[in-house]
Amino acid sequence: MKLREIVELLDGVLLTDAEHLDREITCAFGSDLISDILMCTKEATLLLTGLTNPQVIRLSDMIDLLGIIFVRGKKPADDLIEMANARDLPLITTKFTLYKSAGILYNSGLRSCKI
Repeated sequence: MKLREIVELLDGVLLTDAEHLDREITCAFGSDLISDILMCTKEATLLLTGLTNPQVIRLSDMIDLLGIIFVRGKKPADDLIEMANARDLPLITTKFTLYKSAGILYNSGLRSCKI
């Protein structure tokens, strides 16, 4: 599934450069706990989270994140968006909850990542 489709499905807003909208996304993982994210993502992953602190952007240096979707209408500060742009890490925000966002993506064919 293309990132562009995910933005549409979640009625999302792209916060970073639009050059990555054709990026292919094969799986997703949702959590608000960094320890779970680090332990549970074993492949290139789209992350769904409500975390908007710098650590969530720095995760992309440790694991293979294809993008981050901020749920519940959360929006990171401008300096975090700049950090993400420097890492070619797409950021999206959606008003939907983590549960609803994950359900929409799962029902549209996006699988859960391997843990």
